[in-house]
This record gives sequence, structure tokens and C-alpha cells, in this order.
Amino acid sequence: MTARRQTVDAGLRAKILSEALPYIRAFNGKIIIIKYGGSAQTDAALKEGFAQDVVLLKYVGIRPVIVHGGGEQVSGMMERLGKDAKFVEGLRVTDSETMDVVEMVLGGRINQEIVSLINKHGGSAVGLTGKDGRLIQAVRKKPKKLVDVNGKQKTIDLGLVGDVETVNPRILEILLETDFIPVVAPVGVTADGVSLNLNADTAAGSIAAALRAARLMYLTDVPGLLKDEKDEDSVLSTVKLSEVDDLRQSGVISGGMIPKIESVTQAIYAGVEKAHFIDGRVSRSLLLELFTDEGIGTEIIQA
Repeated sequence: MTARRQTVDAGLRAKILSEALPYIRAFNGKIIIIKYGGSAQTDAALKEGFAQDVVLLKYVGIRPVIVHGGGEQVSGMMERLGKDAKFVEGLRVTDSETMDVVEMVLGGRINQEIVSLINKHGGSAVGLTGKDGRLIQAVRKKPKKLVDVNGKQKTIDLGLVGDVETVNPRILEILLETDFIPVVAPVGVTADGVSLNLNADTAAGSIAAALRAARLMYLTDVPGLLKDEKDEDSVLSTVKLSEVDDLRQSGVISGGMIPKIESVTQAIYAGVEKAHFIDGRVSRSLLLELFTDEGIGTEIIQA
């Protein structure tokens, strides 16, 4: 019984490898941007698996670039320091003290943890932020105009929160050409050298556009775009950009998925072939989406 099970398992593994071969061939030498966040970034086992998968991608000839978030960790550090986290429409209000925490947590602890895990599993990762090599030049977001419960309009300054203005990918190109795996924290810099807190989804999309990446992949805490948010089996396997407006109006695309879709739209129009939303809570989700016929999440295409 045991020998038979081992034979079946070996046959299944061989089938999976055979199915992966044409995808490995197609992606050889291509750049893939991976936005890394959610449970995949906080669960110990998933973190190890993610690092292994990134190294495997590199070993089969793919050139991965990691862009990571870390909002929960930033909020946790602020709480430990006795500072309240404030948000407006999902954006963190960022004063100078909060910006120090953002840089310490994102550009320091989280970034270096990812780098260490990738290197532990045989990769050669290098950590950086959007400030390095003036990778991401940003501008401050305009103050938000909101209407309170009494119907009165008020204006809220988000502080040191930025929009990506330009991406200079040269530092990433140099790292990729010399076989390193870049790991980027979403901190930008203004023309006069002020650090700005960036949305990681937006940063990933802008970097993908600048590098003309073959794929832009978002690890999320949902299986993909869902027809019904209460039914995790209602994943839309393929979505065309021409369908996005209708999906927003129907509520399929809402909340935190909106900046992701906006980033994807920008990236695809700039030359990125496809984007993917995949469930980072699933072990080996990157490999399943890239190297199998069925995939695991939602792919976004231009056609």
C-alpha cells in the first residue's frame, strides 16, 4: 500500500513538472513583479514558503522583483510607542513621527526579514526603498475634502503621504542584470528630498510599468476577484480591462481592491502583459498561478 501511494505521488509530481515546463520556458528571462502582503507576510510557514518560491523562480530563469507592504506591522509598532494610527479612506495620516515609524518598520525590519529569508533559501536578495537611487520620486497627496455626518465639509491633510510621480528603474535594472533579487519597501522621495509614505499596491504597479514586466502579481487574503464576496468559490478566472468599470459599479471591485485595479490598469496600458490576484494564504500560490494550466486566482488582461 505504501509503495503504491509513493508511485502515485511520484507520478503526480512528474505530471506537475511536465505541465510547468512550457510556462518555465515562456517566462525565462522575464521580469515578474510580486506585491507581497497580507497573511503571506505574517504567517511563519507561509513566509518560508514564499521565500523558497521566489528562489525557485530565480533558479528557473525568471527575474523576480518584490514590493512589500506592512501596514499592520506599522500600526502595531505605533501602538507600542503610544501613538494612535489614523486613517482617512484607507490612507494612513502620516506626520513626521509616523513617517519615522514607517521607514523604521518597512525599510528596516520587514524589508530585511524578507531579504534574510530569501538569502537563507539560496537566493541573493538586496533590500531598498524608493529613496535608493531615486527609484520612486513622489509628490504629496492633496488634502482630502470630506463631508461629516452633519453635512459640513472639512479638509484633512494626510501629511507625508505620496503619489508616485516617476519611477527611475535603473537601480533595479542593475540589480537584475547582476542576478540579485530586489526587495522594495514603498517609501518614496520628493524632488527636494522629503520621504513620503506610499501605497504598496500603487508602487508595485508603477514599478511594473517602468520595467515593462511580463507579470504583475498581488498576493492577497482573498482567492481573487469574487462575483459574490460571501462566496470564496465565485472566483472570476479572467477579467478584461473593458469589464472593470462594470465590475466597480456592481460592487465586485470595491474597498482595498480599487487601488490594486487602478495600478493594474496603469501597468497593463504601459506594457505589462498580465496581472494576477492570487490567494497568499494558499501554500505555493505563486507557483500554482504561474506554472499550471488552471491557475489559482484571477488574471487581468487588456483584450
